[in-house]
Amino acid sequence: MQSYTIGQAARLLGVSPDTARRWADAGRVATHRDDTGRRLIYGRDLAAFSVEIAHNDDAETSRTSVRNAFPGIVTAVKLGDVAAQVEIQAGPHRLVSLVTREAVEELGLEVGAEAVARVKSTSVHIDRA
Repeated sequence: MQSYTIGQAARLLGVSPDTARRWADAGRVATHRDDTGRRLIYGRDLAAFSVEIAHNDDAETSRTSVRNAFPGIVTAVKLGDVAAQVEIQAGPHRLVSLVTREAVEELGLEVGAEAVARVKSTSVHIDRA
């Protein structure tokens, strides 16, 4: 399962590394240590936490995007026979894209994976980070 450093988690959540570290220290998001002692967050835990803080009005999240790119974390993937629905939490923004099942499989999209949603007009495109 994919894990993220505190710095990576902070970027995906749209907060400073200090804020992400404080949240981890307070037990708001579970962490574990790798073989070198770095503190990491499992992707599934980070995905759940990103949804939780997005619904919290007190969240210390950024409210901006750059060139319509929303870096975030995949929080849900619903696969059909041909099509798929992918949800990404990018800071306070929840983006939903309808793509082919084949695209989801080729990109390796799963809950907890880092991804970038790019919005053009009414279409949402997903890049695997």
